Amino acid sequence: MFTKRLVSGIFLVILAILLVSRGGVPLYLTMAVISLIGLNELYRVLKIDRTPLGAIGYVTVFAYYGLVWFDGEKFVTLMAIAALMVLMAIYVFAFPKYRTEEVTGAFFGVFYVAVMLSYVYQVRAMNDGRYLVWLIFISSWGCDTSAYCVGRLLGRHKLAPGLSPKKTIEGAIGGIAGAALLGFVFAIFFGAHMDEVENPELVCSLACAIAAVISQIGDLAASAIKRNHAIKDFGHLIPGHGGILDRFDSMLFTAPAVFFALAFLR
Repeated sequence: MFTKRLVSGIFLVILAILLVSRGGVPLYLTMAVISLIGLNELYRVLKIDRTPLGAIGYVTVFAYYGLVWFDGEKFVTLMAIAALMVLMAIYVFAFPKYRTEEVTGAFFGVFYVAVMLSYVYQVRAMNDGRYLVWLIFISSWGCDTSAYCVGRLLGRHKLAPGLSPKKTIEGAIGGIAGAALLGFVFAIFFGAHMDEVENPELVCSLACAIAAVISQIGDLAASAIKRNHAIKDFGHLIPGHGGILDRFDSMLFTAPAVFFALAFLR
């Protein structure tokens, strides 16, 4: 299992480096495909993947990524309202075939998976995005590693014992501090190449710290969903890691956190 997980991890890192470095159409299409796969994993857990509710969710994701590509973000609210109206129409006219939880789950999944993940591409498309996009990975993976190390060494107080008994408050603080430090080091090496970031060391450190806080909520949120539905993994697409949502659970939250943190901090 360890060897399989290691090989898969190395492959994912290499693929991420190639796609994120390139940006543009390859990254855009990859995030769209990953979003659809992740949404399908969630819908399978909710048992709506092969229902009209699921179909509306998939169509909404296609529509959303079309808006992202054509800079139509101002129509996202309209898209959300239209999708909700259609879902509610199915709920009403097929009553009592679907439960309220299934309808809300279909709507929730679009934003939880597709919209959140799209910010990897959107950060890459920003000015200085070729550098700033790496803050998503630094805050996510750096927080995980730092939290694990600090938690093992100093952890005493449980963070969320009902969801993840091994996570501690000390580890969470260590994860935030570690991500901020990595952001600072990253800015030392690459800050000079950023044209629109006036104080890269401060901005990158704060963005990573903010995203690290959100990252841990994302990790625990995925654990809560799995516990509620009594599953170990969302899928088996990535050997040794599970599904898309198992591997990208924290990144779902760090990507938009980094985007909006940079939007304000810059």
